Amino acid sequence: MKLSLSKIIKTSQVQTIVADSLTVFWGEWLKLRVRLVQVAATGLVSPLIYILGFGLGLGSALDAAMKPAAGANYLEFILPGMVALSSMTICFGGTTFSICGERLYTKTFEETLLMPVHPLALYLGKMLAGILRGIMTSASVILIAVVFTGKVWSFLNPLFWLLLILNCAVFAGLGVIVGLNVKSLEAVGLYNNFLIVPMSFLGATFFDPKTLPLGLKVIVYLLPLSYTSTGLRAAAYLPLSEFPWYSIPILLVVAIALAVRGAHKFAHQQD
Repeated sequence: MKLSLSKIIKTSQVQTIVADSLTVFWGEWLKLRVRLVQVAATGLVSPLIYILGFGLGLGSALDAAMKPAAGANYLEFILPGMVALSSMTICFGGTTFSICGERLYTKTFEETLLMPVHPLALYLGKMLAGILRGIMTSASVILIAVVFTGKVWSFLNPLFWLLLILNCAVFAGLGVIVGLNVKSLEAVGLYNNFLIVPMSFLGATFFDPKTLPLGLKVIVYLLPLSYTSTGLRAAAYLPLSEFPWYSIPILLVVAIALAVRGAHKFAHQQD
């Protein structure tokens, strides 16, 4: 009887957290829906530049010298990396600036902290809004990838989207934590310059990590974006037997660890 009652209580708590998370997310959606085009286009600029500069420009020279590890040419090789890059950029930046705006400028964040909801629900609601931002921008890049390659199923298969959503969860979660910690927008710029920008180039977006020396390979595989880039590339072009299945649990563990940290930050946040 006690065991049954304990299960009922735990189930009720989970249902409450889910409902509260969706409530917080709905509040974020109401603010986000008036800027859908802006959000979808924000993370599109850098991938487009990289596609034109590296994929079409440098790619023609590389295609003559080597065959990429995945895809028919270098442009196809970097397109999944561009999807990963755009989702990382908009999930981190959009979520961080959203929370910073509430904390530092509009001064409405205290109202969020006073809401009678579980700290984990606050984190999940903000993180889900970040995932939505990432999905919208990534969908724009995926549309460009389909136009360039004509391979619809490569970029629309479930495994590809599972990895993309996990990547969005990781960097939206990171954006929540950074947004809760920084004291100014200048500090956000530091995180962007020393974390996001280096990861953009070292996260296996433009190269195959297997070709690197051991020392550099260790550094690359410490970055969560590397698992997304290699996983998306394999999901798009390679058979399932060659898919790096370890990418999914690694990204999931990172997302869960960030959720624990984020819930703790919300529980002890003072603004």
